[in-house]
Amino acid sequence: MISKKAKYAINALVYLAKQPQNEPIQISVISSSENISRKFLESILLVLRNAGIVNSKKGKIGGYYLSLSPEEINMAEIMRIFDGPIALLPCVTHKYYQKCNECKDEAKCGIRDIFSDIRRETVRMLKDATLAEIVKRAESLDHTEIPD
Repeated sequence: MISKKAKYAINALVYLAKQPQNEPIQISVISSSENISRKFLESILLVLRNAGIVNSKKGKIGGYYLSLSPEEINMAEIMRIFDGPIALLPCVTHKYYQKCNECKDEAKCGIRDIFSDIRRETVRMLKDATLAEIVKRAESLDHTEIPD
């Protein structure tokens, strides 16, 4: 399960992806639109700014905007920023690798092999899930007729 912080970050990023490019949006607008506490959103946007995902502009007409195109921002990157490793076991993660204490031989570990496949497929899917794809899917779901 992803953390509340990661989920709110994704919500805020999707909101920004729907706005005109490079047009700063005030935190209060994002906060009320996405129902995220302003203080919590400030900390999230600061992390995203430090990671180079968003930029900010100070002043009366300031706010936050995406520093990359929605096609360049994928969920794998956002998940790692807020929740750390994507892998379910420490021995199959690349950036946060740790050997399992109980493992006798990683090369012959069936558990590691299966979870390595799961990690690989999960990362592939999260990398394919860009902000642009999320916006596109939301728009297509919005146009789907609801049966009587």
